[in-house]
Amino acid sequence: MADLAELLPETKGMVVALGLPIMHRAANYNAVCLVADGHIVGLVGKRFLAGDGIHYEPRWFKGWPAGKFVQWEHDGHSYPLGDQIFEVGGLRIGFEICEDAWVPNRPGVELASQGVDVICNPSASHFAFGKHEVRKQIVIGASRSFGAAYVYSSFIGNEAGRVIYDGECMIAASGHLIAEGPRLGYDDVYLTSAVIDVDLARMIHARRTAGPAVDDNLRRITRFDTQLPVADLPPQEPLPAPAWPDDKREEFSRAVALGLFDYLRKSRSRGFVVSLSGGADSAAVAYLVHLMVTLATQELGVAATCARLGLPEDSCTTPRAIVRALLTCVYQSTANSSDTTRNAARAVAEAVGAEFLEFDVDPLVRAYVRTVEGAIGRELGWKSDDIALQNIQARARAPGVWLLANLRGALLLATSNRSEAAVGYATMDGDTCGGLSPIAGIDKAFLRQWLRWVELEGPAGVGPTPAVRAVNVQAPTAELRPAGAKQTDEDDLMPYPILDVIERAAIRDKLAPKEVYRVLASRFPEHGRDQLLLWIKRFFRLWSQNQWKRERYAPSFHLDDENLDPKTWCRFPILSGGFAHELAELDHAVAQGG
Repeated sequence: MADLAELLPETKGMVVALGLPIMHRAANYNAVCLVADGHIVGLVGKRFLAGDGIHYEPRWFKGWPAGKFVQWEHDGHSYPLGDQIFEVGGLRIGFEICEDAWVPNRPGVELASQGVDVICNPSASHFAFGKHEVRKQIVIGASRSFGAAYVYSSFIGNEAGRVIYDGECMIAASGHLIAEGPRLGYDDVYLTSAVIDVDLARMIHARRTAGPAVDDNLRRITRFDTQLPVADLPPQEPLPAPAWPDDKREEFSRAVALGLFDYLRKSRSRGFVVSLSGGADSAAVAYLVHLMVTLATQELGVAATCARLGLPEDSCTTPRAIVRALLTCVYQSTANSSDTTRNAARAVAEAVGAEFLEFDVDPLVRAYVRTVEGAIGRELGWKSDDIALQNIQARARAPGVWLLANLRGALLLATSNRSEAAVGYATMDGDTCGGLSPIAGIDKAFLRQWLRWVELEGPAGVGPTPAVRAVNVQAPTAELRPAGAKQTDEDDLMPYPILDVIERAAIRDKLAPKEVYRVLASRFPEHGRDQLLLWIKRFFRLWSQNQWKRERYAPSFHLDDENLDPKTWCRFPILSGGFAHELAELDHAVAQGG
């Protein structure tokens, strides 16, 4: 409340809604305070709390009881708190707070029955693919069915590490969207405004309302006398076209870039280090850092971007110079590395403007192998020690890039994707090293498709990056076995599109193995029964064996409803039965023709 008191003088001549936590009778509530002309009018508690997925609001707050109204005492003052409608200067204002609008028995129904003119929805609604369109339909639909102007605002940026907010603001009236703000921008504050014809909205609402009038005692009405400004109604014009298409590839690009920007400045890091292998994942991470700088400078300008990131303006006079100052890419070769990946890594680093370094880590690998061979009294060989010899190469790459990141005060970015996380196709303390894993929330099949789009088209206002072709023409490979083995990820695992379908069916949709088989048999009829069974069994066994790895992954960004992060979305025991019973049921069902 002390912070609220400081803000009150700034609200002269305005009606402002401010979110804050409050304590009432030993319970914490998520609330919004309506302030008018420098005075507190009253407070409304959030009724429905978000407790699914990444949200755990009930750990901190209680949901406000429906219909409850009290006088809240604080510092010798009393304020109306609870289910109420505010009448300010003759305008009736009600609130739905974030999750309140996403439930069937939402407060808006009660507000509409008492003829509110404006429903405000202050939100901290996380970004997810396609969620923008869902929000838009909620806002437009509410303005139509409730007969009130609906004002929706949301948080912007990477607030605490994993969750990105797109800052979406919308105003709708009578079933029409009349104002919409930008999304996933780099400024701290955006103003979205509209002039609303309140009398017209009241008339339309009166025509649509059937039945007897509802007693005003349903919700208390708290009044505040003031003179609201009257504005001339401007001619209705079409909303301007959005700055970029409503497309998953655009959303991914801009959400991760914004997430990186805020993570960099809030962690007070002085840049990024990426172990650039010449493959798809690390190329995507390097490009996203480049895109972060491109989009930030397009919106804020070079000087403001440097100021936000703590860079010396005199030495960072262009976007490319900023990338050079922030991003170091390191290609770390072993005896099994190829010129193809080395050249691809160099081409990508040059295209994005990063500093490019090369480390030869093969002497380190050989030294570790010799040390262990001497201790156990035998030579290691690929036939008997395949996994161990692969993993030591990945792990030998970790100390050098960690050292470089420490020297520069930079953040080491891990490059694992969600498909690899699902089956543990990564070396713990090797390629999983890093303080942040920006693409661990996205599947490999989408990532490869997105990189082809980056090569040929690219984000709106940015354009293509042809150098990415050097990565796109390769089959994904860990490049840890000798060249003669012709190692590829999909030979080790299964085709990535199939892996991703299994993951969604098994983990997101909670289907048993025999049900997953039916999904695959329908989606991929070109593959035989035995092959599908092999892939399904491999997935479930690898998933179960590798939960310990997922527990140790660096934080990742939440991008959709398929996150595998055990700390925020997808909990699973580290030790389990490995679906042995369910896989036996799968064999039986398929043998019986099911």
